[in-house]
Amino acid sequence: MNFKHISVLLDETIDSLNIKPNGIYIDGTAGGAGHSLEIAKRLTTGRLIALDRDPDAVKVATERLADYNATVVQCNFADMKSAATNLSINGVDGILLDLGVSSHQLDCGERGFSYKYDAPLDMRMAQSGTTAADLVNNLSLDELTKIFREYGEEKFAYKIACQIVKKRENEKIETTVQLADIIASCYPAAARRDGNPARKCFQALRIAVNDELGSLERVLDTAFDMLNVGGVLSIITFHSLEDRIVKQKFKEYCTGCTCPSDFPVCVCGKKPRGMLPFKKPITATQEELDINQRSRSAKLRAIVKL
Repeated sequence: MNFKHISVLLDETIDSLNIKPNGIYIDGTAGGAGHSLEIAKRLTTGRLIALDRDPDAVKVATERLADYNATVVQCNFADMKSAATNLSINGVDGILLDLGVSSHQLDCGERGFSYKYDAPLDMRMAQSGTTAADLVNNLSLDELTKIFREYGEEKFAYKIACQIVKKRENEKIETTVQLADIIASCYPAAARRDGNPARKCFQALRIAVNDELGSLERVLDTAFDMLNVGGVLSIITFHSLEDRIVKQKFKEYCTGCTCPSDFPVCVCGKKPRGMLPFKKPITATQEELDINQRSRSAKLRAIVKL
């Protein structure tokens, strides 16, 4: 299988994990095993657990990690606690989440993630369950509007949803090109200069189909609790919605006393549970941007468990 994926912020991410040769690590989004392979190379008696919900990624990661002390499991990263328990693992020294869609998923036209290819409107990372076509053809006007507005931050959300509902009365919307054309018809000519009009709605549908934000919210406490003291949770985000969730949760972990400011002494007893090794998120260098434009929106955040 030709599974091409350029790992984003590779060196910076590996550095952030502060890998110990005898440590136990989880890559919750193995993809093409780019990050996983670099983690595995640095282990001696340690162990890597690589997770992915995409069966294509699981197959490729299994092949690429065959010579290392690594175990590949097909599951949503939100279920990493169960996956680790099944492998008799209780605590880990580092966890990585590289969020969003992989290069392979975008470039594999038949997967239906991209408006650049004429393909079935699919977008399922796990290749099972509800498709994007199911949502487009069955959700109400209000539900579609909400998805486009909240997950895509699309200012023409209502207009696009109205046009979808109108079009599907005559024929089912089953392909990426059908949907992209409907979206484009709702955009004024001047607004089309800011990139493909379909970009935000396709992102929104992908997030909805795969419950990306829900999975992220479910995994954060689980992942942090699984860390050993001194362990690191590193997360790469690609849009403001998921980055905001990570930023706020990390802030919560780093917050100590929450007593009112006029209390003379602390009575809540709350202590910070984590610390940030770098205050601002790390972004791609110009050198990386020249090689991989998809890294332009990537942000790396990390937290160390105290």
